Amino acid sequence: MTRRPISLALAALLCGTVGLLPATAKAQQLCAADLNGNGDAADEGETASCQLTTAGGWMCPIGETPCVADASGVEQCPLGSQYACVTPAAGGKVSCSPNPCIDTGANPIQTDPVVDDPGVEADGSVDAEGHCLGTIEIFAGRSARCRPAGLLTTFQNCCKDRGKIIKDGMGGSISSISTKIAVAKGVLTGMKAAYAAFQVGATASQAASAGANAIIVGLDPTSIAISLAINFMIEILLQGCDSQDMEVGMLKGSGMCHEVGSYCTSKILGICLQKSVGHCCFNTRLGRIIQEQGRPQLQSFNVVGWGTPKQPYCRGLTPEEFQALDFSKMDLSEYYEDIEARAQSQIQIDMKDKIDAYQQTIRQ
Repeated sequence: MTRRPISLALAALLCGTVGLLPATAKAQQLCAADLNGNGDAADEGETASCQLTTAGGWMCPIGETPCVADASGVEQCPLGSQYACVTPAAGGKVSCSPNPCIDTGANPIQTDPVVDDPGVEADGSVDAEGHCLGTIEIFAGRSARCRPAGLLTTFQNCCKDRGKIIKDGMGGSISSISTKIAVAKGVLTGMKAAYAAFQVGATASQAASAGANAIIVGLDPTSIAISLAINFMIEILLQGCDSQDMEVGMLKGSGMCHEVGSYCTSKILGICLQKSVGHCCFNTRLGRIIQEQGRPQLQSFNVVGWGTPKQPYCRGLTPEEFQALDFSKMDLSEYYEDIEARAQSQIQIDMKDKIDAYQQTIRQ
């Protein structure tokens, strides 16, 4: 099987440009323009492959304007005399563009590496009497990012809310912290398994199945909607999203992530081509709610807050901080409403999901 460095959609978009696919002599020019005035060129329609001209040069199709012949028959650019009038090699009218082309061979796209924050270990070392020897953190999270529509995601929104895939109720083993930690780790394992399979040639459906299988191993199957997870992974794998995009998308849709803000992750000559959105993701929805409403009560978070979008500050609460919280000042209605919404019919569906998932695991 052949390795898939990026999605086929991105290959079609760039026709092999910007160093993401094998380069050709006609696939090394990229142009970008901030059309909406938000300070970057990361939105759809703001980045494009340049067109080869009959003169052997390049022209950016963004802002392309037909030239007009003057009284002597010489083509003039309506945008200004500083812009050259050229003829596309593929045919068409003589035109000009105000946006320059960038040689991506000499000026490659610079992309920040993905930071994989493992979060706090669920079980640290203890002494002979079972006392924790490390730092206790309550409702600890882990930092992660997802990418909105941009060049490297084929202009698909990898941060899109795709529904509640991970279940977060009250009662049964799924309400325990240890089980929720296992679910969070299982999701990460599954996302990586799906993405790895897709990268080495599996179809999106095969990769999603591999990811779902990795997720349910060792977990209470009622903690995750397997059918929704499979559909989610098929959709997102075809959109050029990576494993961390998938993980955040799943946790965010389930109400377990706090959005810190957006920042640029891919640039060329200082021009932003792809943004990311930093999050703190937790093991439970309740953990996220208590963190959001508890931090403003604690002086220890006054300066750092949630950190920065690029480096979210996701540590858990110390026992002393947790004891200092005034829960009477917190609005937990979001969590209560979620619990109340779990009608008897939903409980029965959960039980069926549990039986079906275990049977699926046994058969493999």
